[in-house]
Amino acid sequence: MEMIIVLTIIALLMGLAIVNLTGFKETAERQKVQADILTFKDSLALYELNSHCLPTTEQGLKALWSRPTAEPIPQNWHAYAKEETKDPWDHSYQYRYPAKHSSDEYDIFSLGPDGLPDTEDDLGNWKQAPTSATNP
Repeated sequence: MEMIIVLTIIALLMGLAIVNLTGFKETAERQKVQADILTFKDSLALYELNSHCLPTTEQGLKALWSRPTAEPIPQNWHAYAKEETKDPWDHSYQYRYPAKHSSDEYDIFSLGPDGLPDTEDDLGNWKQAPTSATNP
C-alpha cells in the first residue's frame, strides 16, 4: 500500500513538472523566432547595402543563401547565410516585400505551430513581444 502511495505522489509531481515546463517551451520557441528574425533583418541590411535593393517576394529569403535567378539579379551578390533557417516548428520563414504588416520595408514571419498563413499564431517582425500570439 505504501508503494502505491509513493508512486501516486511521484506521478502527481511529474504531472505538475510537465505542465510547468510546457510554458517554458512555448516561450523559448517564440524567443527563437524573434532571434531568427533579427538575424534575417541584419542579413537583409547587408544584402541591400551590397545589392542596392531588397529581394523581391518571389526571390524571398532564399536570396540570402542562394544567388537569385529572377530579376532583379544583384551584381554584387554574396551569400549571407550558409543554408535555410527553419522556425522551431520546422517550417520555412516567410518574406514579403513590400511589407503588409511591419513598419519595416518588408515582412519576415513564421507561420507558427499550425504552419498555416494568416492565422492567430503567426509571428513576425511586426510583433515585438515574444509572448504575443495575435495578428495585427
